[in-house]
Amino acid sequence: MPNTRKKAEKRGRNAELLARIYLRLKGYRILAHRFRSPYGEIDIIAKRGKTLVFVEVKARKSVDDALYSIAYKQRRRIEAASEDWLKKHKPVFKSIRFDIIAVASGILPTHIHGAWRLGE
Repeated sequence: MPNTRKKAEKRGRNAELLARIYLRLKGYRILAHRFRSPYGEIDIIAKRGKTLVFVEVKARKSVDDALYSIAYKQRRRIEAASEDWLKKHKPVFKSIRFDIIAVASGILPTHIHGAWRLGE
């Protein structure tokens, strides 16, 4: 693996750890992280109250760069993986959300609730 790829992987893992800590501090319970299915990967699956949240974590130089880095195709993969997780775990929740946590240097993570809706 090239050195730049290793650095990016490490930065991503650190961002995911920071995001999990941040969510816990906000009262979320982490159900899974780095969930892999044949359809894709979900960085964090959490719950708060009766809401189930599938979270994509992006680490970039700026929050805007992070938010704009999630393309339509990636959202579809996350949605497909979330459906796979739901089939396997059969949880009952009042609502399901897709969030983004953007991690940029020198600032707290930015948590975007309901960043997109299923099929958008």
